[in-house]
Amino acid sequence: MSDSTLGIALAQFNPKVGDIPGNTRRIIELIRRSRDELGCDLVMFPELAICGYPPEDLLLRNDFIRACESALTQVRQAAHGIAVLIGHPHRQEGLLYNACSLMVEGDVTITYHKRHLPNYRVFDEKRYFHPGQTPCVTRIAGQRVALSICEDIWQNDVIDEAAAAGATLVLNINASPYHMGKSREREELLLRHWRRCGVAIAYLNQVGGQDELVFDGASIVVGRDGGLLRPAPQFRESLIRVGYELTGGRFLGPPDQEPLDPEEEVWQALCLGVRDYAGKNGFSDVVLGLSGGIDSALTLTIAVDALGPERATAVLMPSRHTAQMSIDDALAQCRTLGVAHQLIPIEPMYTAFLEALATPFDALPPDATEENIQARVRGTLLMAFSNKFGSLLLSTGNKSEMSVGYSTLYGDMAGGFAPLKDVSKLWVYRLARWRNGGDPVIPERVLTRPPSAELRPDQKDQDTLPPYEVLDPILRLYIEEDAPPEAIVAAGFDARTVARVVRMVDRSEYKRRQAAPGVRITERAFGRDRRYPITNGFDPVRGLAGNGST
Repeated sequence: MSDSTLGIALAQFNPKVGDIPGNTRRIIELIRRSRDELGCDLVMFPELAICGYPPEDLLLRNDFIRACESALTQVRQAAHGIAVLIGHPHRQEGLLYNACSLMVEGDVTITYHKRHLPNYRVFDEKRYFHPGQTPCVTRIAGQRVALSICEDIWQNDVIDEAAAAGATLVLNINASPYHMGKSREREELLLRHWRRCGVAIAYLNQVGGQDELVFDGASIVVGRDGGLLRPAPQFRESLIRVGYELTGGRFLGPPDQEPLDPEEEVWQALCLGVRDYAGKNGFSDVVLGLSGGIDSALTLTIAVDALGPERATAVLMPSRHTAQMSIDDALAQCRTLGVAHQLIPIEPMYTAFLEALATPFDALPPDATEENIQARVRGTLLMAFSNKFGSLLLSTGNKSEMSVGYSTLYGDMAGGFAPLKDVSKLWVYRLARWRNGGDPVIPERVLTRPPSAELRPDQKDQDTLPPYEVLDPILRLYIEEDAPPEAIVAAGFDARTVARVVRMVDRSEYKRRQAAPGVRITERAFGRDRRYPITNGFDPVRGLAGNGST
């Protein structure tokens, strides 16, 4: 520390939940680098960095908490020549807290307990933690400094009380998951606190993928002068040094990281989600079915950008209903991306199924049953690739299809991870066009031809569904905003269409409950974010004027 500046290292860290020894080794190495290479006085680590976030029911295990306590001792012993602020679970008098500790010269000088425990959307902290009761203001380099954790900064009282206690700098450690536009929300939040209280804030965020969640990093600081600095990138680990002026309260650091465009932001989130799900779960490569349609084309491109072409395999499985252009486009994309592929026509297997079912299905007309058999043959083949080669099977369905059940259980829904699970169909096209903008990898015809499952002659998605330009806004209102059908109709949508879509969504919950996890990019994703009962007698469209129902 110079006479006038406090050097702070922002350790934008990507932990693995439950890998306490591995996380601890990396934390100790980052402490060393912050001290010896960056010359910092303080290094900040994210919320629950010792064990990774969110650890969920691991927190209910005594052996897990003991392992965290042992790891914290190792970190404390490494805290020499630099102060360390780190998040960890803390057990005290039989209660468990989401905590952070400030360590100096091998001692824990103070431990703070998170006061506001989020219990909405993807968060479930009240299941595990007891809330802290008091603010925490300590001294670092002669400055009054407040400690806080994630949700604390979304409430005014923690910052107000810190300022009232004389704090001029707030250190806030986070595991704040990404959704579209989240980084801008955080910036506006910090500036609102500055305008109210005049305090400086250093906001450190976790980065990385954890099951459905992606943490985008994007750590930021705001000085007492109101100057906002974006020193850390989105979606990448980084160890960044910022200087905090002890007298003026300004932050000095590397040049601002320019905010990403919306499409690039979502793209990076999807790639990071795939990369970390595969890597943290021990998959060296991925496999997927490539149909020649837009969804599988986009999924393959994400996989290649996330992992590299050598770690992806595409399987083409044409049936009697597959157009030659679909095969040609799929092969062309494999060549462009440099991806290995297999071509396995499913006609012999499909025919064998039809012959086996000929007697019990005698005199019954063909329907979705025969269509779904094709999808399930493909799902069986893809799972065989996954089993034989140890590859992670990526399913390729999007959020629009998942919403209304336009998918086949044990067929195209088969897989271990679903990159597009929270990506609407309109966003699928938007991302594909964006990705093709500088380096075209998806054949243009894939983007321009009408989407089709190709499970019957001349099939189009719009034979079954409203146009996506109508469907997706209805789904956004009903699923992401919990708007009642009457409000959706009042927004300008046809009542019969709204009633039909709402009923398709509600009837398909049993399918979604069996779907693979996928990257969350919106404020309301299926899975841990939106949980509805399968057995459910509530009918939100009953009596909706003009829907033809009673």
